[in-house]
Parts: sequence; C-alpha cells; structure tokens
Amino acid sequence: MDLRRLYPWLIRAGWLALPFAAGPAFGAALHPHSEPVRLAATVLLWAPWAAVLVGTLVPHPIGLTALRLCAPAAAAAAVVAAATNRPSTLAAVSAVAVTLVDLVLAFAPPTGALYVNGPAYPNERRYPLRPPGPLLLGPLEVSWAVAIGAPPVGVLLLAARAWVAGAVVLAVGLPAAYLLGRSLHGLARRWVVFVPAGVVLHDPITLLDPVLFPRQIIEALRPAPADSDSLDLTQGSVGLTLELILTEKVPMTRVKPGQAGGEQGASARLLFTPTRPGQVLAEAKSRRVPVG
Repeated sequence: MDLRRLYPWLIRAGWLALPFAAGPAFGAALHPHSEPVRLAATVLLWAPWAAVLVGTLVPHPIGLTALRLCAPAAAAAAVVAAATNRPSTLAAVSAVAVTLVDLVLAFAPPTGALYVNGPAYPNERRYPLRPPGPLLLGPLEVSWAVAIGAPPVGVLLLAARAWVAGAVVLAVGLPAAYLLGRSLHGLARRWVVFVPAGVVLHDPITLLDPVLFPRQIIEALRPAPADSDSLDLTQGSVGLTLELILTEKVPMTRVKPGQAGGEQGASARLLFTPTRPGQVLAEAKSRRVPVG
C-alpha cells in the first residue's frame, strides 16, 4: 500500500469525524445558554469545519493555514467543553481524543508537504521550511489566539446581547484577526523547491523574491556543520540546518524591516532549515544535485 496516497485520506477522515466525535460534547456544553448564543456558537463551530474539510479535498497553502488555525481551536473547544462537566464522560473523552489527533496531524511535517505541493507543477517538489524559532516563544501563540478568537468572541457577545462589548471586540478584533491571519499564512508559503533548472528558495519572511540556484553551479547540499559561517537564512529555526554551497555567488534581496526595497546582496553559501531535511537530501540526490 502506498502510504503517500493513504495519508491525505487519513487527514480527511480525522476531520470528517469531528461532528460525530465532538458534536455531542459541544452540544451538551452549550445547552444551558440562550438560543441565540447556541445558534451563533453552532455556526462558528461548523462553518470553519466545513471550510477546512473542503481544503483537505483540494490541498493548497491557504488550506494549510486554515487547518493549522482551526485544529488547535477545535482541541481547545473540546477541552473547555469537557471542563464544564456537562458532557458525559464518553462524549468528553471522544471529543478531546479526536481533536488532539487532528491537532497532531495538522502540524505533522507530511501534512505541510501535502498542502504546499497541491498547486505545484508536476515537475517540481516543494519542502516546507521550519518557522522562525523566536516566534515559537510566544508571538506565534498570541497571534493565533487573536486571529482565531477575537471574531467569535465578538459574535458571541452580540448573541448574548452585550451590544457594546461585542461591537468593541469586533471593531478591534476583525482588523487584528485579518492582519495576523495574513502574517500566519506567510508561514505556510515558505519552502525550498526542486525544479528542473535547480533549487529555488521561496521564503517571503527572509527573501523579497524567490531565488533560483541553478543546478550547474551547486557544489554541494549537505547538513550544515556547527561552525559554518554561511549566510544564515534560518531565522533561528529549530531543527537540522542544511547548507547549500555554490561555485559562484548568486544575487538575492533579503527582507529588511523598514526598508521597502530590501537589502541587496549575493552569496555562494547559505543555510536554511526544512521540516524534513532527510527527504530534501534524498530529493536532491534523485535530481542529480550533489549531496554530501
């Protein structure tokens, strides 16, 4: 059995199971509230679920962002529902278990590869890059909480007839959620891609434009030594860093905060951190890119 063909169906099945596994717990937790609140909460729960389900059928980086926004929210909602002690033990355990499985699948490296390769050309292969390390220490989590939490909180406040509070939360939260959602989507648009001409680094956080490194000037692609002094494009990512060594310098424009045109430069040695470095090296070898 080809596991690569089975994996997308595993994600779809996990997400499709949510209404059956978590629905009873959510319904029990919402039961004491007024009908407008229950209706608003139901729409807020299942409209994103349906959108993410469509994304599992047509993989795309936008779908990856939606999945990675909604899967943690589903798990958090299941934990909150269970904490109310209104669902039965079986319903609470089922909701928490299935949402946690979906959460693990959402952030698994193969999931990222599946989604970013959805719109790729048949002769190219994309490998996602790890998120910048400093973002994992708080900014990423806070951005997620505001992006996914502010609009629903505002809607629920309005449904509960807290008109002023709901209006204020929506007025502030909607623009913030939009801006932060765009920033988070940028993390799903970072990858190293193998094309017939060579290797392309596509990283809007680090590079103003994608950079092609032609195969004929690639001397080696290898795990980076600890003392490497190559140009660091990892953004402090955690994981095995790869080093690309070229026979000549390639011009590139690095993103520089506050500078619209970026910072011009060139380098013949650079570092990046993919989520699956072993597969990147295997792909390089299969495409006759020197490895080692």
